[in-house]
This record gives sequence, structure tokens and C-alpha cells, in this order.
Amino acid sequence: MFNFLKGVVGGSGTGLKDLPYNVGDPYPSAWGSWIHYRGTFKDDGSQVSIFALCGNNAQDGHLAAGRNGVKRLRTVRHPNILSFLHSTEVETHDGSTSKVTIYIVTEPVMPLSDKIKELGLKATQRDEYFALGLHQITKAVSFLNNDCKLVHGNVCLASVVVTPTLDWKLHAFDVLSEFDGSNGSASGPMLPFEWLVGTQYKPMEMVKSDWVAIRKSPPWAIDSWGLGCLIYELFSGSKLGKTEELRNTVGIPKSLLPDYQRLLSSMPSRRLNTSKLLENGEYFQNKLVDTIHFMDILNLKDSVEKDTFFRKLPNVAEQLPREIVLKKLLPLLASSLEFGSAVAPALTALLKMGSWLSTEDFKVKVLPTIVKLFASNDRAIRVSLLQHVDQFGESMSGQIVDEQVYPHVATGFADTSAFLRELTLKSMLVLAPKLSQRTLSGSLLKYLSKLQVDEEPAIRTNTTILLGNIATYLNEGTRKRVLINAFTVRALRDTFPPARGAGIVALCATSTTYDDTEIATKILPNVVVLTIDQDSEVRSKAFQAVEQFLQILKHNYEKTNAGETGATGGASAIPETAGLIGWAMSSLTLKGKPLDQASLASSSSAPSLAAAAASNAPSTVTEAPSVRASHHTRSNSDFTDQPAPPSPSSTDGWENGITEGHDSDNDGWDLDPIDEPKPSPALSNIQAAQKRPVSQPSRPAATSSRPKISTAKAAAKSEDDDLWGSIAAPQPATTSRPLNLKKTVQSDDEDPWAAIAAPPPTTRAKPLSSGRGRAVKPAAPKLGAQRINRTSSGM
Repeated sequence: MFNFLKGVVGGSGTGLKDLPYNVGDPYPSAWGSWIHYRGTFKDDGSQVSIFALCGNNAQDGHLAAGRNGVKRLRTVRHPNILSFLHSTEVETHDGSTSKVTIYIVTEPVMPLSDKIKELGLKATQRDEYFALGLHQITKAVSFLNNDCKLVHGNVCLASVVVTPTLDWKLHAFDVLSEFDGSNGSASGPMLPFEWLVGTQYKPMEMVKSDWVAIRKSPPWAIDSWGLGCLIYELFSGSKLGKTEELRNTVGIPKSLLPDYQRLLSSMPSRRLNTSKLLENGEYFQNKLVDTIHFMDILNLKDSVEKDTFFRKLPNVAEQLPREIVLKKLLPLLASSLEFGSAVAPALTALLKMGSWLSTEDFKVKVLPTIVKLFASNDRAIRVSLLQHVDQFGESMSGQIVDEQVYPHVATGFADTSAFLRELTLKSMLVLAPKLSQRTLSGSLLKYLSKLQVDEEPAIRTNTTILLGNIATYLNEGTRKRVLINAFTVRALRDTFPPARGAGIVALCATSTTYDDTEIATKILPNVVVLTIDQDSEVRSKAFQAVEQFLQILKHNYEKTNAGETGATGGASAIPETAGLIGWAMSSLTLKGKPLDQASLASSSSAPSLAAAAASNAPSTVTEAPSVRASHHTRSNSDFTDQPAPPSPSSTDGWENGITEGHDSDNDGWDLDPIDEPKPSPALSNIQAAQKRPVSQPSRPAATSSRPKISTAKAAAKSEDDDLWGSIAAPQPATTSRPLNLKKTVQSDDEDPWAAIAAPPPTTRAKPLSSGRGRAVKPAAPKLGAQRINRTSSGM
């Protein structure tokens, strides 16, 4: 646009040295005496076309016509007329002779005859492209004749050029002049430079120079004849040699033949108006013309029409000429998406067309538009981008993803739509490898920490799976701090069986991360509990994981005994865990409707994503347990006495450090086990027994004198000292304790039940002074004494 304005304001220059363009190689053909050169803009190297016309002196008739063409081209603006950029006139001297050259700089184009040979279209595709081009040239001619009352005078194959987007444009305005039909007394030439037009292109009245008849004819009479010549040259495949050849209609399409004959009528007044030619619905209505026309007036269409059009476009594009789709339709589609006139289904068509491009062309023509779309507030556009991220994610550089794409994608982690949160989560499988360590540890892990306690079970499960997949991209320190806590403290204690299964598989897939101490003290104790899980699939995975980690420990033990050195890990013991973990299934919906979009396809190295699963009950997944988090439904009657582990919640102590702006070392997960307020010993035993329903080995029978129980010591005792001590219930006494009425008070340390037992009854009446009333009343029996009496009688 800047170059265009510069050319319009600057006008003519003073010499070739002042021309801000480089002149390149010429094309083999051009209109009249002009030479058509390729060119580039000196500042940025952008492509242009440069037309040059030479004359022996300043009074040369060709130069006068050329100046007329420059003036007309500069002032006439239409989408189907060649765009003017700059012009200059240069005079050179060679001894006693001088040479004048006119230069016109325009948008980059090439002659139509050369482009037709280059495309090499055949049959239906050729006819459709010709129909599109004729439609564009006819609109330009109609604009000149009917709107501007101008006569081009030489419409033919040579006066048409083609842009890089395969649009046809009219140029060669040297003969262009006003139509002065209102001046009936004028007898001079209406077209002063009509002598430049070849005789074969002139209608009979021009051949006879009957300007009176021409002025009495309609303004379109001469150019309608020229359109007929252009149609003949297109379908015959050769330049018009003489006027009589126009009678050969063998190659003219039947739907166009009647209009072709009316364009070439011998009577100027009966020739078809160029605007009426556009109304030929039978010829101009084909898939290519209709598609391009719809895109040209896209802003005038309503949302229903747009949605219907773009849903059909991928299939329609396959039937259109591939070159035209890539050079014409694809840029239109990218522009409409970028400026908001297209709807979300257009992205599917854009990506399909983009798949036909080379990798380099895709990065230049499609990728910039996609990157801009990530900033869109349209939820449908965001959903479509996330669903197809695998198709373009690999083409984006790490810097673009980290700086331009991820900040917009990350907003989906906290979206109110569970469907969008899940799509955002799944997109990280493609985008996470391109993120910097700062973004991974400082932002992504904090979002994943929140999602691991999401209200949707499928999202919690997929968060665990994603962590297992991206673990290799985290640095060693982050893996040490995050993975074990995320997989054991949260995933293995989730009430959703697929989430527990995903935690087991994620531990196995990241087995090379953990050392022997972590395996023995943190992983195996948590996994072994799940060998008696309610869900059979979880139990199966738990047994496999126990076997795998025991093999790792055994392998490292044997290496140590043999005196070998090296890092410990499970890669050699269980090599199959190196694969990616597959997504869990989800039944999340968008706006209350079931998901009818195509599921996100995984990368070539990752397994395909699973389908939908119920949010409250696990569904069947037929994937290998060693790689995927597959889940099967099991009746609760299998282990009715075994309650499910508690599901993580937002109040389980894991929310510290997950705020985007909080830079903590936890990176979204606490590094230590969850610390909760210490309840009383009795309540602690009951809660622990509910959380970890594991039978406890019997203790020795209690004696008459019980050991002193210290509440402070029991609260300070760690799980590492006695893993199961905190959840074991007290051993019931095997002998009845004699009722001793004399010992009415016991300390809490000697008898843990003293706090809740009532004092024994007394047989003596209390003194009158000890009572609150005036008379002595018998003491009412208390509930605690009654309960002790019942216990005594039972024993």
C-alpha cells in the first residue's frame, strides 16, 4: 500500500536512476510495442512488473499513445484492472540521435497466453478457469463502458494479464478514450490511437472509420466485439489471424455460443451489452466461479450460509484445479479467517488446502494466519485450532510457540467449559516439547496441578497421562520434585479408577527417573495398596508395576554386588515403558451437546486418542496396559469391604504455588506429603482406617496395666518409621477388667477411655450442704454409670 501511494503521489520520475525498482528479464510476449519485464522493489525485494515503451523522439506517435495509457491506467481503478504503482520517462542520447523510454511499474503479473501454457489445464478444469477469467474481464469492460463511458478499443488476449493469485486483469490502455456519442456533429476520430489496433480485431465500422455510426452506436459496441475476439482466442488456443476466423465456433462451449454470436453481431446496435453477458447463468455458474464469487462477497453472507459453505468447501476444493485452489482460493480463505469474516469450519478447509503445500510454502502462506487466530476470542475458532493442532504444531518454531501461541492457549486451562479445558490439556502433547524450561516449570506445571484436582474425572486422568508423556522434557530437578508426588499422592488416591490406573502406568513409563530409595520408600508402598483395588484393571496394572519396580531393584542390586557402576533405572529391565501413554476417554461436551467433532489425532509416535467415557463411571478401553491408561468397569461386589481411595480435592494442600505469578520451587506441586491438622488419637485412628483399609497383624493381648499412650509422640511419629501404625485400630482386650468401685478416677494416660466414661454410682447420700436445694434428694442414675453396669452384667 505504501508503494502504491508513493507511485500515485510521485507521478513521473526524472530518469531510470531514480526508479526505485530493479528491471529483470522480459516475458516473451506483450501488447503492442511494449516490452514486459519482471522486476523487484529495491527496498524489500517484492515482485513487480515493469512495462517499457521506446521511441526515437519525443514526438513519436507510439510515445503519445503510451503517455495516454499511463494517464488512463493511473486514474482508472477497478479490482479487475491492472494496478498502477509508478511511472517514469527516460531520455538517452547516442551521438546525434536521442531515445525516449516510458516505464510503467505495476503489480506483478504475467501475460495470459504464457500462464495458460504454464497451467496446462484440460477439459472441465480448463473451461471452469476460463469461465472465471472471462467473468472478471467482462466486469472490467462493463465498468469502463457502462459506468465510466469509456471505450477500451482493443480487448483481446494480449491485453489481459494474470496475477500470482491467478486473477485476470485488463490493461493496454493506450487506445482508451471517452465515448462522445452525445456530440453528433463531430466527424473526427473518437479513438485517436485506433491505428495501433490490428485489423483482425476491428469491427467493420472501425475498419471503415465510420465515426458517425460509431457515435450513434452504444458505448459497448466496440468492446463487445473485442470480447468476442478474446473468447475465440481462448478456446481456439491461437491468436486471431483474420476476422473471418471468428466464424469458426467449433471450440466455443454450447452454453456460451448464443452470447458469443450476439457479441459479434454485424450491427453495432444489436451487439450484446457487456453487462448482460454476466447474466449468462448457464455458463458462468460452475463450482469454481461460484466458490470464488462466494468468497468475494463473504461479508454479505449470514452465519448460516457461511457455516454451510465452509463445511462443504474441503470436498469441493478436491474437485477444483489444484493450482487455482492453492494460488487463488487459499489466500482468500486465509485472509477471511484473519480478518474475522469466516467462521470456525473454515479452518478445517484451510488446513486441508495447506496440506497440499510444501513445508516451506505452508510456513509462509498458512502458518502466520494460524498464529494470529490463537488470539481470537471466538470460542469456536479456539476449539477448532486445538482439535487440529497436530496438523500444524510441528511446523511452528519453539520461539513462536513459547511467545505467541502458548500465552493464548493457556487461558483454556481455566475456561468454564470442561470440553475446552480438556482440548487445551491434550494440545500440550504437541506444544509442550517446544516450550522453554521456564514456561514448563513456571507456568504449565502450575496449571496441570490445578487440573489434577479438576471436577471432571476424565480431565484428572488425562492430566496424569500428559505428565507421563512430557516428563522427558522437564529438567531433572523438576522431575524429582514433581512426578512422584503427582502420581502417588494424587493419582493413586483418586476415586476414579481410570485415574488410579493412569497413575500406575505413568509411574512405569517414567521408571528411569527414580532411584532405588524412591522406588522402595515412596512408589512401591503406594502401588502395593492397589493390588487389592476394587477395579480389576487397576489391580492388574498394580501387579505389573510391582513386578517391574522389583525387577529394577533386583537388577540394581545385582549390579552393585558385581561391582558395576552406573545410573540406576528401569530402562534395561522394562524397555516397553518408553512409549507414550494414551489419552483416557472422555464424554465432555461443549455447550451441552455431545462432541461431534473429529477427535484430536495424535502424532505419528503417539497412540491414537481414545473416545468418550462416562464422568462418573469408567468405560471400557481396549488398549495395552503397558502403554495406555486403559480402564474396565467392575462391579462393586468384588471387594465390598474395600473402600476406594479418597479423591484429591482443591483443599488437599496441593494448591500452593500454582498461581501464575508465584515463583516457588514447588512448580505447582508440594514437594512433601500433605500436612493436615492433627486430630485426637481416637479420631485419627478412625480416619486413617477409612483412608487405608488394610488389615493389621494382631498384637499381643492387652494386660491389666496398659502402657501409657502419649498423644504428642503419636502425632510426631512419621510414616517412614511405621507405615501402617497411623491407621491401625487398637487391639480389643481379651480379658474383662474387674470393676473397682474404689478407683473412681483414672488419669487419661492410664485409661484412654476415661475421657468419655461417667463416674461410678455411689450408695451414700450426699450431705445436705453439698446440694443446691433445701432438702436432700436421691441422686438420679447417670448414663455413664448405667452403661458400665450393663457392661459388667454382660461380662
